[in-house]
Amino acid sequence: MGKFIPTETYKIIAENSAIMCVDCVIVKEGKYLLVKRGNEPLKGVYWTPGGRVLKGEKLYDAVIRKVKEETGLNVRPISVVGFYEDFFKKNELGIKMVHTTSIVFSATVVSGKVKLDSQSVNYKWAKKLPKELNLQLMYV
Repeated sequence: MGKFIPTETYKIIAENSAIMCVDCVIVKEGKYLLVKRGNEPLKGVYWTPGGRVLKGEKLYDAVIRKVKEETGLNVRPISVVGFYEDFFKKNELGIKMVHTTSIVFSATVVSGKVKLDSQSVNYKWAKKLPKELNLQLMYV
């Protein structure tokens, strides 16, 4: 699997290409797990756990890794439920715009309790997904 790219190198990549990401919709008792982002993009917004896919990493494995890193939960991805793309003008890199494409998976919690990493400042179980997600649903 790929490794994390040094910030300056990643900045050049993000300035010149779209970034592949995964997001994870975790449902428990009819509610969705959302984390409140502590950094850009989307600082202060409740969002689904997820992030960049590393080179050589399968999407399924990226979902498991990102959810574990961000929430402490062990999940089992079930299926792809949709996709979205976004263009973030505010970002931690200080560049004009970051273009991301995200494949969205549904997943079930296998084990663990929510323990947030440094990227998030809070979490909640919500009745609805964020309207800003603009998810293009394939099926649910």
